[in-house]
Amino acid sequence: MGSRAAVRAGRSPPRLRVRAAAAAPARAALPFSRPRPPRPNSSSSSFPMPLFLLLLLILLLLLEDTGAQQGDGCGHTVLGPESGTLMSINYPQTYPNSTVCEWEIRVKMGERVRIKFGDFDIEDSDSCHFNYLRIYNGIGVSRTEIGKYCGLGLQMNHSIESKSNEITVLFMSGIHVSGRGFLASYSVIDKQDLITCLDTASSFLEPEFSKYCPAGCLLPFAEISGTIPHGYRDSSPLCMAGVHAGVVSNILGGQISVVISKGIPYYESSLANNVTSVVGHLSTSLFTFKTSGCYGTLGMESGVIADAQITASSVLEWTDHTGQENSWKPEKARLKQPGPPWAAFAADEYQWLQIDLNKEKKITGIVTTGSTMVEHNYYVSAYRILYSDDGQRWTVYREPGVEQDKIFQGNKDYHQDVRNNFLPPIIARFIRVNPTQWQQKIAMKMELLGCQFIPKGRPPKLTQTPPPRNSNDLRNTTTPPKIAKGRAPKFTQPLQPRSSNEFPAQTEQTTATPDIRNTTVTPNVTKDVALAAVLVPVLVMVLSTLILTVVCAWHWRSRKKKTEGTYDLPYWDRAGWWKGMKQFLPAKSVEHEETPVRYSSSEVNHLSPREVTTVLQTDSAVLVEKSIGPC
Repeated sequence: MGSRAAVRAGRSPPRLRVRAAAAAPARAALPFSRPRPPRPNSSSSSFPMPLFLLLLLILLLLLEDTGAQQGDGCGHTVLGPESGTLMSINYPQTYPNSTVCEWEIRVKMGERVRIKFGDFDIEDSDSCHFNYLRIYNGIGVSRTEIGKYCGLGLQMNHSIESKSNEITVLFMSGIHVSGRGFLASYSVIDKQDLITCLDTASSFLEPEFSKYCPAGCLLPFAEISGTIPHGYRDSSPLCMAGVHAGVVSNILGGQISVVISKGIPYYESSLANNVTSVVGHLSTSLFTFKTSGCYGTLGMESGVIADAQITASSVLEWTDHTGQENSWKPEKARLKQPGPPWAAFAADEYQWLQIDLNKEKKITGIVTTGSTMVEHNYYVSAYRILYSDDGQRWTVYREPGVEQDKIFQGNKDYHQDVRNNFLPPIIARFIRVNPTQWQQKIAMKMELLGCQFIPKGRPPKLTQTPPPRNSNDLRNTTTPPKIAKGRAPKFTQPLQPRSSNEFPAQTEQTTATPDIRNTTVTPNVTKDVALAAVLVPVLVMVLSTLILTVVCAWHWRSRKKKTEGTYDLPYWDRAGWWKGMKQFLPAKSVEHEETPVRYSSSEVNHLSPREVTTVLQTDSAVLVEKSIGPC
């Protein structure tokens, strides 16, 4: 998503002057254009030159640090400060004959521009003489040509880079038969992973990846299938799905992080951020987006936001035919709660629904619905968002670089949920919804999305809830102020004074939305397993060393005694000793139960050879007799 400053309450959001203004047609430059007769202008000769120069200077100042387009052959165009999208007129249908369009792109000083093509299909006739696309370094008379391109189905896989912060794109069409034209995106040079608005998840093989989406990917002809958090069909354009999900701005562009998962049989339809997804069916894979996690609900549905924190400009009250009194109070504006919604007594642009969050929160979005009652087809179809720190000074939400107030698209019926995201998010305590269009009556339910906000360097500021207001005070108490035409209404209703002992501080809770990530997890080896893996071999080595030491010491002692001549024991002592040791040794066969008779060297030396033979035979017989036993 990139680092983007949040919009703070009480301060107007930063504005970057980026404009895509269409200039006068330029057909006279085409080879097959008919010459136009000069238009009569009786006042042209008397036009004062100083005033003309002043107007020219103002025009140049307005175009400074902006992108501009000129001509009658320009298609969908969004020129942002760091990225944008441009395409030929009528794309993806065949572009018309005899048109011209020139885009002048200027980014921040010190930066360079990268252009990438998602589609290129310009009819090649007479070596790019009549139908072509030209790209120049620089703007104006000092520009130099980078390249001239044409061809049906031309594969423009490589990107084109400028040498400065300015670049000009010129598209020219003459007489032709076919050709879709082109679709291109641009960004500053450091966005190495730039993609175009046509790229889908099936274009990439990685299970997880991050890409940079250019501004302007809300295409009028493209379709996406799916919702969050269930995921989007793999055939959906990535960047348009990112706009729908609220992870990237159509005005600014931005970074997206994508996770590929197994597909599902059915993809639902929903409306979010002016994009309506369509119903989709079985696919082999789907994709979802990793988020910062700041998309949990802030307490309207759960009740964490108390009734006293929800106020409104007026309340609709009436008595039905049964004599029962009905009051659609502000606290009824809780999303997914049964019963009627909040509804305003008056039907004008000066009505509002206000939420006090008790302290500054990071607000990333809003979900609205209509009355949710089939017998009352009421809903708000468009609205403004205002925010404040103190409930007195209000700021209307605007997108960065845009001079007009942001008008959010609301509901199209009385029951469907519609989500809008704030990019960048709002940092504020108070939020007001100001309806600008509605069906029959102003009625709505809502929920705010976001998370806790803890400023760096200071603890969170906790405040008390305001006291509840009397229902009589809410009945059409707002007097519409007189304002100039075209300007947003200014809401200046002050908060009532409150005592610190009247209401205890509310416990703030946030329902966190978990990040959707790859489910393949590498197991972690615990400290106990690692310790056992080290200790077991060490213990085995120590015990083995002790055993070997004992055995070696015993053998050494035995050999020492034998050398000194003190090991000649009587036969019966040797046999008894061996029988005593035999119980500590593994069992062997019967043939080896008895130890052979040993003789000392001195005894053998005193015997003659014949006597030695006789003695050996005698001992062998005794051995056999002992082995067989008595008869």
